[in-house]
Amino acid sequence: MDKPTKTGADSPLLQDYAPTDGVADELFDRDGAMRPVWRKFIDTLSNFSEEELRGKFERGKQYLRDAGVYFRQYSSDPLNEREWPLANIPVLLHEKEWETICAGLSQRADLLEQVMADLYGSATLLSGGQLPPRLITENTHFKRPMVGVPPRGGHYLHFLAFELGRSPDGSWLVLGDRTQAPSGAGFALENRMAMRRVFPEDYPRAYTHRVVGFFEGFRAALQKLASDNRSQPHQFGLLTPGRANDAFFEHLYIARYLGLLLLEGEDIIVQNGQAMVRTIEGPVPLGLLWRRIDTSFSDPLEFNPESRIGVPGLMDAVRSGNLAMVNALGSGILETRALMAFLPRICRTLTGQALALPNIATWWCGDDTARTYVRDNAHRMMIAPALSVDLPFDSNSETVRGAEPEIFDLLDGPAPDLVGQEAVALSTTPAWMETEEGPRLAPCPMTIRVFAARTDQGWTFMQGGYARIGPPGDATALAMQRGGSVSDVLILSDKRVPEPGSLQATHDATGRRMVRTEAVALPARAADNLFWLGRYITRFEDAARLLRAYHLRLATTDSADDPILSLIANYLEPVGIDVEDAIPQGLTDRLLSAHNCAARIRDRFSTDAWFALNDLVKTVRQMTETARPGDDAARAMSVLLRKTAGFSGVVVENMYRFYGWRFLNIGRSLERCDTLASILQSFADPDAPDGALDIALGVADGAMSHRRRYALEPSRDTVVDLLAHDAGNPRSLLFQLRELQGFAEGLPGATGSARPSALVRELLPLRTRLEVELPEDVSTEALTDFRAALSRMSDRLAEAHLR
Repeated sequence: MDKPTKTGADSPLLQDYAPTDGVADELFDRDGAMRPVWRKFIDTLSNFSEEELRGKFERGKQYLRDAGVYFRQYSSDPLNEREWPLANIPVLLHEKEWETICAGLSQRADLLEQVMADLYGSATLLSGGQLPPRLITENTHFKRPMVGVPPRGGHYLHFLAFELGRSPDGSWLVLGDRTQAPSGAGFALENRMAMRRVFPEDYPRAYTHRVVGFFEGFRAALQKLASDNRSQPHQFGLLTPGRANDAFFEHLYIARYLGLLLLEGEDIIVQNGQAMVRTIEGPVPLGLLWRRIDTSFSDPLEFNPESRIGVPGLMDAVRSGNLAMVNALGSGILETRALMAFLPRICRTLTGQALALPNIATWWCGDDTARTYVRDNAHRMMIAPALSVDLPFDSNSETVRGAEPEIFDLLDGPAPDLVGQEAVALSTTPAWMETEEGPRLAPCPMTIRVFAARTDQGWTFMQGGYARIGPPGDATALAMQRGGSVSDVLILSDKRVPEPGSLQATHDATGRRMVRTEAVALPARAADNLFWLGRYITRFEDAARLLRAYHLRLATTDSADDPILSLIANYLEPVGIDVEDAIPQGLTDRLLSAHNCAARIRDRFSTDAWFALNDLVKTVRQMTETARPGDDAARAMSVLLRKTAGFSGVVVENMYRFYGWRFLNIGRSLERCDTLASILQSFADPDAPDGALDIALGVADGAMSHRRRYALEPSRDTVVDLLAHDAGNPRSLLFQLRELQGFAEGLPGATGSARPSALVRELLPLRTRLEVELPEDVSTEALTDFRAALSRMSDRLAEAHLR
């Protein structure tokens, strides 16, 4: 028998739901009636038990964890990652209301484009008295080098975000314009994916407008802009400050989703006014950058000489017309709070129309009349620096609210530097709360971020966005840095919404699928990090094998004077590994070095590989606190080796066979050869103590193979034959050199001429020697020469591809 159907009005979830007087609420209108767009959703929600709802919400959060979605929490630890704070209840808006919002924002987007063009062009807004000159000339976000520089493609703005709030009378207000480097669109897509796990049912899923089609037209516009009037398509990429940025996950996500190169400042050079990406094939032209760093940090030559994340000469590439920007350099001027005081009048001047969607009421205190008004109404004002670009409800030390006594002291000071904004009470939306009486829905303050992208058809808007949710009664804690959460925004229709097509691959004139840009252009920085990731993870693995051998022998001999223990300790000590510790810091450092390399190239990694590496780091840190020398440490090393094998398998076996995969494997093979040669130097030396050959076999995972091949006790000749000359042994020098040659011959420029590459030329004599010489020829001195040749190979690789 089906469960009895409940209605929203009967739901215990709404038992204590009480909107605040004088504040608009998304769930109930001013008459206390439930808004129509919420009724069916609340009815649906009410028919699940508390346990079912908790299970649903956990599915959404588990999806985000599995997808690797995180938020960078600013703290003393610059790489502190926090679980993505998804609120469990979406914000619901009807499609008709959304259409009105988007129409108003489309007008605003065009207005911002006109203002930007005027400020960096004819400056009629300043000469005509529409804007006070000091708000521009004294503004650090106004970039003089951009004056008179027309943007490539004809437009300054391409991707915008608008922060909206609903005022007490139910109308929508623009709280802020995000024009510099708008964030959140990628997170909005992931929020929607998580919400589909929470509510997979026909309702609301089939009646919700989709967000995935938003980027389709925009990517086509970017590709066209990157190669505008060029005979050959140019690369286009996304410029990120790096992994310490709070929105780095989004940068990764969008770069993957749209097939953009994820670039850091060091990946780009400017030559003769042309921006170039440093790739393994040499510099290649860059036609467009989706900039996710502030203008001030983008070019240390033109803007901020202290910047370490920008590109010297970037402004010159823009000035030369060779590089398009999303959005134009200097667009941060449009985020200035004081500008909002003048936009309504500017809109009427430039367009002859009023703003269809007004912004929050703003007064610039440099005007005597406005200053008097702000002072007389200080109790309902927010006072902030006039040139601030923070959002008004992002609480920060520079914003003072009317209830605070120092507000009058501020207004008695240099008032032209201040702006007053009406302290509008934000609307509230239902949020899931766990209380002593059980789960309830409670009204919490919220704002909505709406995203707009320029396409060939004009401005297009994401059909949804994301809402920032604060705790009950606190509209100043919306920022995630302060503990706020985010929610999906569902745009609901009265009818079923058809599924959109997926992002289309680019095709050439014959209909054949064209190669995506990331498959052919590999930045040198990414290749370098892949190469060293391969080396560091192999160093970690080999050290763990030696430490396991040490602690196994320690457990059986319990003698600090054992010569094998001394041999292993003396071998590891010069590379910073102290065998006295069960989990030496030197071992952990090798793994953290690998993790650091992987973190810088996460766009080249699967989520499973990243989780496997993170799990390995977590395990090592836990073992540092618990493992003890002897059997316990040996078992710990076995666990680490198994997890290392899991990570290597996910990466090496499942990674797409592009150039990056070859650099990773070249690093692994070079390191394996060097470690194995070093092991043979020390443990197969004629003067090594008895038992040293067994250690060499154990480290090379060759004990079983040796017993099968030779059926006798290890001797130096048999061990060298297995570990140096046996082409069937995957851990032998010869096997690794053959692998290395194959990887090297697959790199750019390795073929096509009569002579092999410098790397292959270094490699071939070593391979030939191993193929023809006998075990007794592999002396300790010969192994020293072998390792020197490996070092030269690394140098040749760097010279050819990594500079």
